[in-house]
Amino acid sequence: FSVGYSAVALNHVIDFKEKKQEIVKPVSPSELFPSLPIVQGTSKRIKVLTRLTLVVSDPSHCNLLRSTSANIRFYDIIAVFPKTEKLFHIACTTLDVDLVCINVTEKLPFYFRRPPVNMAIDRGIYFELLYTPAIKDSTMRRYTISNAISLMQICKGKNIVISSAAERPLELRGPYDVANLGLLFGLSESEAKAAVSTNCRATMLHGETRRSACGVVYTVKKPRKVEEEETTLPACKKAKTQA
Repeated sequence: FSVGYSAVALNHVIDFKEKKQEIVKPVSPSELFPSLPIVQGTSKRIKVLTRLTLVVSDPSHCNLLRSTSANIRFYDIIAVFPKTEKLFHIACTTLDVDLVCINVTEKLPFYFRRPPVNMAIDRGIYFELLYTPAIKDSTMRRYTISNAISLMQICKGKNIVISSAAERPLELRGPYDVANLGLLFGLSESEAKAAVSTNCRATMLHGETRRSACGVVYTVKKPRKVEEEETTLPACKKAKTQA
């Protein structure tokens, strides 16, 4: 993809309020794309993930997530969109999900509280903010910024993921543009960059842990700082340290 992403998630949304819906098995990306595109600047093909988002407006809707549904385990990422404060508390404290979606299209009917947010962070759950509504409409932009700042005051910028929920290519923005939007949401520069990179990877790994019921080991090559410091020292200081 020319915008610079190496992975995307195909989102399947179920809103129990609209009509009775069932969780179906996700469609394999190979059935949708005969040949996956190459990531810009690399020789690797883009990674396509499957995601399930459940819009819950009643506590009974959460029972489906508590049960061992045969089709839920086929999704790489499980997200929940709570509509009330009680459901937000349940999602943060008890539900086995990877993402908790924050409403950005209207004023929140409740205030964020520190105990459930901190518990969600301790459990490795991330909070998702969408940026597409903010570039579509000025009213939704105001709600997006207001709701995001309210969340940042409680979570202090931790465990935030910024995604698009784009339905058309024109609604997508590059990672650096999204990180700049994160500054408007109350994130610092490092937190905004993490919201479009490392936090997204951590969400994916949390989903793998959830599906395997064990754990996932992810290794990162650590830079050798000692050698870098030695090469940057002047010759006179090197002689003193060696002496």
